[in-house]
Amino acid sequence: MLRVNNIEVVYSSVILTLRGVSLELPERQIVCLLGANGAGKTTTLKAISGLLRTELGEITHGDIQLDGERIDGQSPQEIAAKGIVQVMEGRRLYEHLTTEENLRLGAYLRPESETKKRLGLVWNYFPRLKDLRNNVSGYLSGGEQQMLVIGRGLMAKPTMMLIDEASLGLAPLLIKNVFEIIQKINAEERIAILLVEQNAQIALKIASYGYVMENGRVVLDGPSEKLRENEDIKEFYLGLSQVGKKSYREVKHYKRRKRWLG
Repeated sequence: MLRVNNIEVVYSSVILTLRGVSLELPERQIVCLLGANGAGKTTTLKAISGLLRTELGEITHGDIQLDGERIDGQSPQEIAAKGIVQVMEGRRLYEHLTTEENLRLGAYLRPESETKKRLGLVWNYFPRLKDLRNNVSGYLSGGEQQMLVIGRGLMAKPTMMLIDEASLGLAPLLIKNVFEIIQKINAEERIAILLVEQNAQIALKIASYGYVMENGRVVLDGPSEKLRENEDIKEFYLGLSQVGKKSYREVKHYKRRKRWLG
């Protein structure tokens, strides 16, 4: 069980980014973290994975615990060694390396025998990557690159994956395919997944629980089924209201209902 307990995050000792964020990621579950750009979703993931330390960020209040052990003071390498792997937004690859070379980097601390087993696992989930194993990764399509970064995360033999904006820039059919594979990985490998998404429709479909962030705070949380029926979520994240679909342009003047912040 991963627990984020009332954390505050400050960048460069000046900029307060997260304000009392708390959430839980139970073992073997998929939990989603929703919100618009700038809400604090990616910062939350970096606080968990330890990558804040590489960007002049620090947790100034609260703590993060993995199975009761406090990890927020540990380095990214130490946290990764405990099985927490972050898949970064934007499909960050070593573009001059081949598909297989990128994957092998995900298992650089593993013995060769285990690396081969993990490669077989990735080929099973992403057979397209096996066909492209010798191709330079910079020339892969957006969908193929997204599969590659998820596959590289799998190479580290994680118990928890933090996946940031898996749907970003992908066509609807590819989004469906990628999220089906994420579900399959969760079910078959028993890997807990914290999914940061702006695509609330598909995130709430595969997650068991969800949190909504706004301006560095969690303003709403609950089981996914309950969130899908919430009128605020329907209107502002699913584009639905009692009169049908609304665009963000049409509702950008809205004020969140006060009960969200209660």
